[in-house]
Amino acid sequence: MSSFAIDWLNLLVRWAHLIVGIGWIGTSFYFIALDLSLRKRENMRDGVAGTAWEVHGGGFYHVEKFVTAPKELPPDLVWYKWEAYLTWVTGFFLLVLQYYWNADVFLISQSVLPLLPSQAITISIVSLIVGWFVYDYLCKSRIGGNTMLLASVVFGLIVGAAWIFSQVFSGRGALIHVGAFVGTIMAVNVFGIIIPNQKKITAALIAGQAPDPRLGAIGKQRSVHNNYLTLPVLVMMVSGHYPLLTSHPHAWLLVALIVVMGGSIQRFLNRHEAGDPLGKFVWSLPVAAIALAVAIFLTAPRGDGSFAGIEVGDADALRIVGTHCAMCHVQYPSYDGFDAPPKDVILRDLDDIRRHRDQILAQTVFGDAMPLGNESGMTRAERDQLGAWILRN
Repeated sequence: MSSFAIDWLNLLVRWAHLIVGIGWIGTSFYFIALDLSLRKRENMRDGVAGTAWEVHGGGFYHVEKFVTAPKELPPDLVWYKWEAYLTWVTGFFLLVLQYYWNADVFLISQSVLPLLPSQAITISIVSLIVGWFVYDYLCKSRIGGNTMLLASVVFGLIVGAAWIFSQVFSGRGALIHVGAFVGTIMAVNVFGIIIPNQKKITAALIAGQAPDPRLGAIGKQRSVHNNYLTLPVLVMMVSGHYPLLTSHPHAWLLVALIVVMGGSIQRFLNRHEAGDPLGKFVWSLPVAAIALAVAIFLTAPRGDGSFAGIEVGDADALRIVGTHCAMCHVQYPSYDGFDAPPKDVILRDLDDIRRHRDQILAQTVFGDAMPLGNESGMTRAERDQLGAWILRN
């Protein structure tokens, strides 16, 4: 398949992924906020746990939530499920197009672990499946009955997965798999737990039986998990554009900080929606700020002093760029799959290197995103030499 066709397919799938993802995240955020805004009021109908009055788009809405389910259900009951299903389907298709199709370039790094594409893809698929079963087991075990303990263990599961991925895949491949790992947990929560439980409640009601309240409680637990995991997973999904994340030697630690940041911000938003006194949850913002400060500190670029003692001349800089960059960053790239230089960056001479110094430092010197898949075998010493030349010129 031509690079032109692949680019269009990639764009369309990515667009679809964004559309359905926004729909899923929007409904998740809305229903958590709605649930937290419910209030007990006078003259509520039998079985109603709380109601909420809302205004939007020039209209007023009165919403009721039943403890289990009302005595009767209308035929036009709306199920919010396809947003989650299609988000996962389009996300996996995008994983196939971007990382499986180009496994040698984006998924595998020979300097991390020499793998065949078939091996890397198998590890990828198996890890997503195993991750769900481990998470589901934790939720159903005794640990699942203790909210704080379960949150801590699931946090450890995500960070542990990030560490394992960083020992197997390229930097980009590792962090996108953290996103896929968490995204799979979230999607299967909907497909395997939340919707089936809701269907069981509905079936019991239609049969004239009292629904098991545990089904609703379990579904609510998984829904809350999805809500708290949303912000971190969004960062993971765009991480491939940021070498300061993907190229960090301790990327798993950055994942831990991102989960703390996202969870803390979500905690603030949720408790604000619930109308809690600010003093009870304002602590979450300093926690997020501290995690962010630590992440910024860990990813701060090295200064000129870190290249002290490295002697490199103009000819050396041109040789390094010519050896490791010229196959892509020329007017007519020779690298398979590229019809034009990536991001229109052309590196012909020293002036071009100076012009694109910031990108080279981020992508190649302080990070290892370039060369793609490091197929040319660029060494750490060559990266340091190129960095020393750029910072001194």
